[in-house]
Amino acid sequence: MNGMPESDARPVLYDYFRSSAAYRVRIALGLKGIAYDRVAVDLRTGAQGGADHRALNAQGLVPVLAIDGQRLTQSLAIVDYLEMTRPEPALLPADPAGRARVLAMAQLIASDIHPIDNLRVLAYLRDRMGQDQAARDAWYAHWISEGLTALETMAATGDGPYLAGDRPGVADLCLVPQLYNARRFAVPLDGFPVLVAIDAALAALPAFAAAHPDRVAG
Repeated sequence: MNGMPESDARPVLYDYFRSSAAYRVRIALGLKGIAYDRVAVDLRTGAQGGADHRALNAQGLVPVLAIDGQRLTQSLAIVDYLEMTRPEPALLPADPAGRARVLAMAQLIASDIHPIDNLRVLAYLRDRMGQDQAARDAWYAHWISEGLTALETMAATGDGPYLAGDRPGVADLCLVPQLYNARRFAVPLDGFPVLVAIDAALAALPAFAAAHPDRVAG
């Protein structure tokens, strides 16, 4: 497991089915039409912290994508690599202003909402900070709602059925996993009609449907 992947081998995604970050990469691979093999890393059992997985990713996180003789980590870095090496279909607008807008929305989710609401943060609140389920749920709902409120405003100024415009892009593959998790934690979404409508439109696309956690083995 410590060796680098062969450059001509079929890509391998080290993945947890409910990981938002891994979910993003599954969508991106689907949109790019890249076939891959999947290795499940069960975050519930702490497999990500074992020596074998840390040999792949020093952070002990998912996803890891082995592709082109490279071992890539961090979901948006992986998506950027795919965009640079397999540019069609594009996941970012060509114009600088449009690109910046889409990246801002993607980073709002991936950098501002997700990191403080993910499994290891919630586990720390429980195990080290002694917070009960109600307190953890309130934490989760607060940060989700604050981030989505800003994103709803940004999305309302768009000119297409998706966050990225007339075809799905990087911001969209961040949105769908975040709303999936919001629903899992029973966060009300009534205040975000634009985002909910975009999510519904994306759910009808094959790459998004195939990447859904319910379609992926644990």
